[in-house]
Amino acid sequence: MSSETDSDDLTALVRGMKTVTSPMRALLADLHRKLAPLSEGHLAATLPELMRADPNWFAICVVDTKGRMYEIGDSQQAFTIQALAHPFIYGLALMEEGRERLLAHVGVEPAHESFLLSDNAVFPLPNPLVPSGALGLLALLRGASVTERLEKNLAFFRRLANREMVSDATMFTAARAAGHRHRALAHLMCDRGMLSDGIESTLDLFFQQQALLVTCRDLAMMAATLAHHGRNPVSNDEVIEPQYVRDILSVMYTCGMRTTAGMWAYRVGLPAESSSAGAIMLVVPGQLGLAVFSPLLNDQGHSLRGIKTCEAFADHFGLHMLAPPEQRTKLQEALSMRGSAASARSSTP
Repeated sequence: MSSETDSDDLTALVRGMKTVTSPMRALLADLHRKLAPLSEGHLAATLPELMRADPNWFAICVVDTKGRMYEIGDSQQAFTIQALAHPFIYGLALMEEGRERLLAHVGVEPAHESFLLSDNAVFPLPNPLVPSGALGLLALLRGASVTERLEKNLAFFRRLANREMVSDATMFTAARAAGHRHRALAHLMCDRGMLSDGIESTLDLFFQQQALLVTCRDLAMMAATLAHHGRNPVSNDEVIEPQYVRDILSVMYTCGMRTTAGMWAYRVGLPAESSSAGAIMLVVPGQLGLAVFSPLLNDQGHSLRGIKTCEAFADHFGLHMLAPPEQRTKLQEALSMRGSAASARSSTP
């Protein structure tokens, strides 16, 4: 066979492959195209570094439990994890302390005021996703020093994302300097006997954790690990013990979207967590993890495009946890068309 014939056959094959469009890719492309023009909203004003984000950044990424990845937009743009770290630190604390002992310190009830601590506050703290609960968790984590605990946390997140992870030193320094409300909360917790000595070391660990750099890909992989019962779908590493994944997802469902948890449960009906950096992480148990990154926030402090993406995604596939099971067949059909191998995308962007 001549080289010319070989070339013609290869061209025909490539053209044939291009005609097969994954339903998942098509949906993500459609959502991105429709929502990218949205320009209302505002950037987070809590830190100057967050104000420097490009309001046009917009990424959607899906990783399913077979490790297949579907993505569009700025999925390799790095940003800081902020509150999206909290559900995973909760998982780490559960594995170290056990469910009952941890429940005595950090509860699972929704809290509408993130920094509120009443004069007669007693254990348990409201939930692990608000600042008081997150600080309480970090104080419980084992380690001889801040450095040792930080390295343990970083190693844990590396396994979740299946790649190397680092903290943004500039963001850490800025958060540490401007974190007056967190520092005041920590001292009030100490005064109430809810936080042991070593306040500054716990705060340093908190600010370091918030400054962890991630991408939309990373968050989708981490969400997929939760969807896959604690096992990373690419490395097959059991990062979180399966018995505790239910606890994490339950708290994400009732508390992850904070003051809008009721409307989220009504419209989307799936476990999720949101951050001031403009990222939302959603879990479809047993199926996939979805992450959206777009820094423009709505009045409730959630990503404007992220909320609309998640609502449209869940509605399209009938994913609400109370929806009839037959509605979910559409998702299985979409995932049956092969996505790109996430394992080929696990290197540092």
